Amino acid sequence: MIRTYLPGVLAMAIVVVASNILVQFLCGQWLTWGAFTYPFTFLVTDLTNRVFGVRVAKRVVLAGFVVGLICSLIGTQIDGAYGPLVTARVAFASLTAFVVGQLMDIFVFNAMRRRVWWQGPILSSLIGSALDSIIFFSLAFAAALTLLGPAADVAWANEMLPILGVGPRAPLWVSLGVADWGVKLALVLVSLLPYRAVVRKVTVPLA
Repeated sequence: MIRTYLPGVLAMAIVVVASNILVQFLCGQWLTWGAFTYPFTFLVTDLTNRVFGVRVAKRVVLAGFVVGLICSLIGTQIDGAYGPLVTARVAFASLTAFVVGQLMDIFVFNAMRRRVWWQGPILSSLIGSALDSIIFFSLAFAAALTLLGPAADVAWANEMLPILGVGPRAPLWVSLGVADWGVKLALVLVSLLPYRAVVRKVTVPLA
């Protein structure tokens, strides 16, 4: 049984660890490099779901949660230029977003399992990643939710600026969330190629 979900667990762990490391490095004004690796968690979940089913997919998500929790605990103990690399509030937001987003991905994917092959991974990843971005950025940075981490300084994330520099004015964290979800949208489409290739390789019929 362990062999059934070990590849998914290892892949999820690699993506989660890489994302936790790369999120410390900026890529332009609105993104971190972690934004380009984290969306592949949805690819791992969808492939596991397609090949092995819902039960195994949930176990892979649980493994990713545990790895993310360990990374967050380590991050809270490492001081950066502005305090701990990971605050308790950010850790809570990250883990909550991960669980909700991934479970929604599993639910939607399973509901569309018998549709045309590309519909399940696209729709499940779009909805799951949208929830992930909304939950993370609001829980981590919204001024209205400071009770989640009174000691965390989120004033910088609530500076009023045009969204992505061109839209209506909103707190900075809104721009960060929009940019993050934009990357996820792009990578959902990119992920269709490895998704189809892997599923064909393991000879699972595609609708």
